[in-house]
Amino acid sequence: MRKITWILLALLLMLLCSAVMAEEESDITYNEMYNTPTVAPTATPEGYTPTPEPPPATPVPTATPRYEADGSVVITLTAVGDVTIGRNAQHKGSSIFEKELARQDDDINFIFRNVKDILAEDDVTIINFEGVLAEEYSIPSKKRENSYLFIGEPSYAEALVNGSVEIATIENNHIDDFGDAGRKDTQETLTANGITWADEYNMASYETQGVKIAVLSYKTFDYYDTLHNKVPREVAAAKETHDLVIVCYHWGDELDYYPNSRQQKLAHVTIDAGADLIIGHHSHRINPIEEYNGKYIVYSVGNFSFAGNNKPSDMSTFIFQTRFRMKDGEIMGNSFRIIPCRISSKTDYNDFAPTPYTEQLRIDNVINTMVKNGKYIDNAVTEYPLDWE
Repeated sequence: MRKITWILLALLLMLLCSAVMAEEESDITYNEMYNTPTVAPTATPEGYTPTPEPPPATPVPTATPRYEADGSVVITLTAVGDVTIGRNAQHKGSSIFEKELARQDDDINFIFRNVKDILAEDDVTIINFEGVLAEEYSIPSKKRENSYLFIGEPSYAEALVNGSVEIATIENNHIDDFGDAGRKDTQETLTANGITWADEYNMASYETQGVKIAVLSYKTFDYYDTLHNKVPREVAAAKETHDLVIVCYHWGDELDYYPNSRQQKLAHVTIDAGADLIIGHHSHRINPIEEYNGKYIVYSVGNFSFAGNNKPSDMSTFIFQTRFRMKDGEIMGNSFRIIPCRISSKTDYNDFAPTPYTEQLRIDNVINTMVKNGKYIDNAVTEYPLDWE
């Protein structure tokens, strides 16, 4: 009898240890991580226009113009989706990102190792940086019940610099995980590393080859009506001092492969106001591209380096690139291509290192998914070129 009792106790201890280990290794699901925020974004005063961010410690790079035979210049712009690197402050023990970083000999540059050559060949790369970069933090009382609060070391910004990222949009549902202090620390860290950034209150201004580019950043959620008035004013103001105006929206419904009617309406209003390109993210899924009045609306580029889940059900994404031919401040023409990718270099789990697909079947799946879901929008492009025309 005593022997049976000891055996039962040993089995119970084994079960308890397994439960603890399972909790530490549990994945973060999309729905858990990206539920609608409980705190409404700060209301924007009537008549507000964005102001340029404070200048970085070093001048914003300006490439020497490379003139074509007709006197024009060609600007190659790259956009990718959510970059969420770091740990969940609510999680006890090592995070899935920290464990992968340790496997990579603590070299943070592993994130962009398979795409940095692509990003280095363009004139400007835009990412959506979703999280906070700070050494110290405090959790606001209104956030203490949240399950997921994402933070990374300020040194992680090195990956963006070495990955040839020039602009980060930060207006999303994780920038305020640690209140105003976390937002400010993130802004200061990006600036100190020469990364130009944009949020709802600050327009990013970047110049390359003599072309001035403005980037505006917004999150939508249930504030579409407010943005219908706010965005056109700010686009018009940016257009007065910039040659190109890019608007980035953190919008849409989670896990949807096509935009809802509110997104499409706001997108059209934005283009009508003078925006030259719209880049979207937040749904964690690739969405079709629309050509509206000669301008492209990229409804969702999906995830990119996404440390929220180490085994997501869909790991496909794409790099969007467009070329603007500019002359005397006017757009003479623009074309685009996509580079289908997986958000991981591995097929069996997410190691947070985006990698272009090489298998034709995978490439075709990305294209076919976007073409198929184009039926839900009026002006969907029907061809997704993989190379420049």
